[in-house]
Amino acid sequence: MIYLDNAATSFPKAPGVAEAMIRTLTEAGGNPGRSGHAMAVAAQGVVDDTRRRLAALLGVSDRTRIVFTASATDALNQALFGLLQPGERVLTSRMEHNALARPLAELTNRGVMVESVATAPDGSIDLDDLEKSLKTHPTRLVAMAHASNVTGGILPAREVAQLAHAHGALFLLDAAQTAGVLPLNVNEMGIDLLALPGHKGLLGPPGTGALFVAAGICLTPMRFGGTGIHSEDEHMPEDLPERLEAGTLNTVGLAGLGAALRFLAERGVAAVRTHEMALTGHLLGGLQNIPGLRIHGLANPARQVATVSITLGGWEPVDLAAVLESSFGIALRAGLHCAPAAHRALGTFPGGTVRLSAGCFTTEDDIRQAVSALEQLARSSA
Repeated sequence: MIYLDNAATSFPKAPGVAEAMIRTLTEAGGNPGRSGHAMAVAAQGVVDDTRRRLAALLGVSDRTRIVFTASATDALNQALFGLLQPGERVLTSRMEHNALARPLAELTNRGVMVESVATAPDGSIDLDDLEKSLKTHPTRLVAMAHASNVTGGILPAREVAQLAHAHGALFLLDAAQTAGVLPLNVNEMGIDLLALPGHKGLLGPPGTGALFVAAGICLTPMRFGGTGIHSEDEHMPEDLPERLEAGTLNTVGLAGLGAALRFLAERGVAAVRTHEMALTGHLLGGLQNIPGLRIHGLANPARQVATVSITLGGWEPVDLAAVLESSFGIALRAGLHCAPAAHRALGTFPGGTVRLSAGCFTTEDDIRQAVSALEQLARSSA
């Protein structure tokens, strides 16, 4: 099987992930932060180590600002519903995944004003339009994805943050497609809130994620319950991360994430980026020579992650993906990719696209075989 669906979830996982999860489940099965016995202390050590490693990856000096969540979706919901009040305004884009778009849609029902900036046919946003929009009305938050899960196009996050701050707005970055793939430093980039999953570019297990909350930002919790501290108080503590981590954490998943973060630290995110850029270049170069095939997006390895969306004349995307798997053993995704507004902006709604997304362990031979398969299918439909 050639796996080209890393934008959905990475496969395989980093070396040591499964072993760390089994070891934690069998040897450190206590409840972190809830007891003083050896197993509970060991479980807390797993959580602390993973939090420390993730803080280092993101350039976060105070690791208590890292809050563990069940997913990037969970983190985005906590950020949005914990921050925004009726009457406040949010600026976003049309390229967002439903993990951001749907919470914003719900918030409009609660009196929050949500507006989208202009999107070019290649999926990129217009920074001039963003600045104009920021000038027209006081804005509480700019919320956007660091890279599109449809086209792979990378947002100029640092510039967006600067514009947001210049007009008194906070900046929320959805790093679902970039954490572990692009170097991230929240301080250098001016990020106030950052949501990420553990199971994609970070190469960890599903059921893990995190939210970075910059100093000075206080979010209302989405969940209320036990935290292991200030148990005498019926209200949630003010301290992070406990304020936003009610209930028992996914210690086993976090052990796997910690092992993945150890692998990434050893390999280096910059090396992963170099590898994926090279793969993207090979993929785009091969696809551009196939008659009837259209690439949707920037088609520029330097300006996108290793995700490429295509359509092929004579084929419905869902049928093309099915044949690529059944006849060539290539696993990828077809459809709207949980981003319908993005497809409307790209002109690929309602059929969507076929998405090929390489990852850390994808090889050049995988790319060659995928291009060859598409060449054969293009000839057969000519």
